[in-house]
Amino acid sequence: MSEIANNLDHKGQLERQLWNIANELRGNMGADEFRDYILGFIFYKYLSERMELFGDELLAEDEMKFSDIKENSEEGAAYLEAIREEALESLGYFLLPSELFRVLAKDGQEQDSFILEKLRNVLNHIEQSTMGTDSEEEFSGLFEELDLTSSKLGKTEKAKNELISKVLFHLNQIDFQLGNTEIDVLGDAYEYLIGQFASGAGKKAGEFYTPQSVSQILAQLVTVGKDKLQSVYDPTCGSGSLLLRVAKQVNEVAHFYGQELNRTTYNLARMNMILHGVRYNEFDIQQEDTLENPQHKEKQFEAIVANPPFSAKWSANQIHLSDDRFSEYGKLAPSSKADFAFVQHMIHHLGENGTMAVVLPHGVLFRGAAEGHIRSTLLKRTIT
Repeated sequence: MSEIANNLDHKGQLERQLWNIANELRGNMGADEFRDYILGFIFYKYLSERMELFGDELLAEDEMKFSDIKENSEEGAAYLEAIREEALESLGYFLLPSELFRVLAKDGQEQDSFILEKLRNVLNHIEQSTMGTDSEEEFSGLFEELDLTSSKLGKTEKAKNELISKVLFHLNQIDFQLGNTEIDVLGDAYEYLIGQFASGAGKKAGEFYTPQSVSQILAQLVTVGKDKLQSVYDPTCGSGSLLLRVAKQVNEVAHFYGQELNRTTYNLARMNMILHGVRYNEFDIQQEDTLENPQHKEKQFEAIVANPPFSAKWSANQIHLSDDRFSEYGKLAPSSKADFAFVQHMIHHLGENGTMAVVLPHGVLFRGAAEGHIRSTLLKRTIT
């Protein structure tokens, strides 16, 4: 019990520390604007610490540390090439010792030190290290929201550099405890931050986050009587929090699938997956309009969960009547309210013994016209 209490205490402390850093350093920037920077840098620190732990494990027999490798020496180059191959296979990416988060954080504290260009190069190198590998799609464009040239960070290059240096310095003081494989303190803290930013974003929050109380119910519904899932899918996955909530209800999820329209949120979802320890080959998150351009056309899933945008607009183009997702209903959801279109999409992708749970506005229970017809068809289909 004392170990559980210690873990909970560390989790709460980490959440408070990260949120305090976000509030202290964002200055006049809006919370939703600074969100992308703070979450992006936390993710970079996570990748860096995982890389260092992985390198140290590989070098343990040689009684060396990853950070001790001399990058410019012949021996060091040989070590790094061997580690790079292993890292790309296991982690999906690679970082040099000189590119570690703590190295840049330390450099940023040196007098007259400018780290913006080096930081840009490191973030680019993380993505470039995956090119031509199985993990390329999962890492491509992950850091594109971290615009280090933005005037939001400061009016001058010096001001921008000072702000970023402060963020890296404060984050570097925090122990993520990645070496403790028994707990997921950082994953929970990351979810907490996403939730905090969502609570300050009002209605916009629905674009990327489902409240924990709601996601908990949905996750429980699709996992009743199961301790393992072959697949779970969210067609409007936002930050991926709902998918990850399902994973907490079972011992194992073999594969996660999702689709998200918003580019920024799509990047956040991929970060969230990786940061929670989901391997790059265990998730498939795509960025596109789910109704107009579905990306998992031939797949069916054991569990489906979703919190689609309420009464969103869509094309309702008559061409969709020939789409297998909608054809058997004879009518399309109205262009002003896509709620039933999302339901039809989900049912189409539901496996024979699968379960789905979705949050919808209460209007779907009584609105008439095409929605009434679709609702009636759904009920008859369920009864028969």
